[in-house]
Amino acid sequence: MGDTTDIKKGAVIRHNGQLFVINTFQFVNPGKGQAFFKCKLKSIDGVKGMELTYKSGETIDSVEVQNTNMQYLYKTGSIYSFMNQSTYETVDVSVDIIGDDGKYLKEGLDIVASTHDGNIVAIQLPKKITYKVVTAPPAVKGDSSGGNVTKEIVLDNGLIVYAPIFIKEGEEILVNTETGEYGGRVV
Repeated sequence: MGDTTDIKKGAVIRHNGQLFVINTFQFVNPGKGQAFFKCKLKSIDGVKGMELTYKSGETIDSVEVQNTNMQYLYKTGSIYSFMNQSTYETVDVSVDIIGDDGKYLKEGLDIVASTHDGNIVAIQLPKKITYKVVTAPPAVKGDSSGGNVTKEIVLDNGLIVYAPIFIKEGEEILVNTETGEYGGRVV
């Protein structure tokens, strides 16, 4: 058992006898009334999702998970392969478990995998990841008149983000994995 202070992305909770992973959550503190957490959950088998709201301080049935350092290797069809960095064992994980985080994966990326009963139930990505820009249209003279002007660029893992117009092909940039936005140049 725990309380709402245990709510974080990747945490595993028990609700109505089933295990769920917290995909996203939002803390809401209204001007009037009690603060609460809005959580989007996904069942451990990745089949169904749901939304729940918990009042601040409410008791939740949190489930203990083990965190293991792993490295992303490759994707084959709907299976992602990771290597346990302690045992060098390869672990395959369904695309249903990885979800939207799969778009940020690139070969050699170190992640933290949350496991329950020996199975990976969620992954935790670094907050910012470095990518190489493979496609970036050239900036057009006069584009800067609007202030914060961006352009669509393609990164080395196929991810598409919007970045400032001065970013060129071959540069390395940071991408925030929580928002999916440009996070700066790598110096």
